Amino acid sequence: MSPQINLEEEFQAKIDAEIKIEPKDWMPDAYRKTLIRQISQHAHSEIVGMLPEGNWLTRAPSLKRKATLLAKVQDEAGHGLYLYSAVETLGVSRLQTIEDLLSGKAKYSSIFNYPTLTWADMGAIGWLVDGAAIMNQVPLCRTSYGPYARAMVRVCKEESFHQRQGYEIMMTLMNGSAEQKEMAQDAMNRWWWPAIMMFGPTDAESSNTEQSVKWKIKRHTNDELRQKFIDATVPQAEYIGLTIPDKDLKWNEDKKSYDFGAINWDEFWNVVKGNGPCNKQRLEARNNAHNNGAWVREAASAYAEKRAKRMAAKAEVA
Repeated sequence: MSPQINLEEEFQAKIDAEIKIEPKDWMPDAYRKTLIRQISQHAHSEIVGMLPEGNWLTRAPSLKRKATLLAKVQDEAGHGLYLYSAVETLGVSRLQTIEDLLSGKAKYSSIFNYPTLTWADMGAIGWLVDGAAIMNQVPLCRTSYGPYARAMVRVCKEESFHQRQGYEIMMTLMNGSAEQKEMAQDAMNRWWWPAIMMFGPTDAESSNTEQSVKWKIKRHTNDELRQKFIDATVPQAEYIGLTIPDKDLKWNEDKKSYDFGAINWDEFWNVVKGNGPCNKQRLEARNNAHNNGAWVREAASAYAEKRAKRMAAKAEVA
């Protein structure tokens, strides 16, 4: 038996025993590459996800709503930083990771390539989009890679709060005027299916799911998480009077969960490939922000270099 096979068997044995893999541990190249792809895409999604919500910071209906939304956007920035740090533990520089996003090489969640047309979209994003994210991310607190699992603990706590904020916005609108109720239903109609698509392609079409589950990077398949999200969300919608825009949605007593209609996977893949309503706008906005912030990075770098020289000089004197 070759040493490589021994290492792989020992690695899988640690996974099976629920022992976390740490940065200095041996790991298969495929495991490392899978984590780099998944965590970097997650980080990019947090950063790009600030844009559709930031669109409403100056137009929030009250000071309270503005402060809450601003706090949420700041949380998303923090999540991105945690996750970029986790990627760095895998041997990839943050600069390279960000460059991959800015160049369009790296992907992020397709959900953020849809426009936010009304204030109700802030409720739909918080409730549905963050709700779907929580469904996917809570199991990641037990993912096999230690730095990723630990980062997700705080991320999930904050995302859970965001989900409740979104639901409260939708509930308030549904208790308001006829116009407000119509606005909330319109947001539901536009965001329901993209939220369902957030879990990724079906298990039959996902080439990475089986191996990721074996390595315990993922704890559930895409279809399992999607079903769990639908089962949890439908009663929430019914409680506040919203209609799910799916004529085929119905309770299945035999399996104790909901059957639902066909997903438009052509739309999903079209957005993933860069042809969504806001793909170009999102990348353009991130590139502009990066370029406009160059002077800040240069100043910080110069300060760090000057401080390092000063500390070295003090060490020599001592």
